Amino acid sequence: MDLAAFLLATAVAHVCFAVFVTAHAFLTDRDAGNWPHLTLALGLAGIAGYFFYDETGDGGSI
Repeated sequence: MDLAAFLLATAVAHVCFAVFVTAHAFLTDRDAGNWPHLTLALGLAGIAGYFFYDETGDGGSI
């Protein structure tokens, strides 16, 4: 795969991931916050953050 095809595929995937995060937040009545933007920039790492980051946590020890 050449570089241009790889970059295009990556960009398309990140856009699709961001749309998924936005749609999921809308359908579950959850605040998406900045996660769609982070997902657009970071891809799967943004999706993982959206699903696993808990801002209601008490910040205590494990």
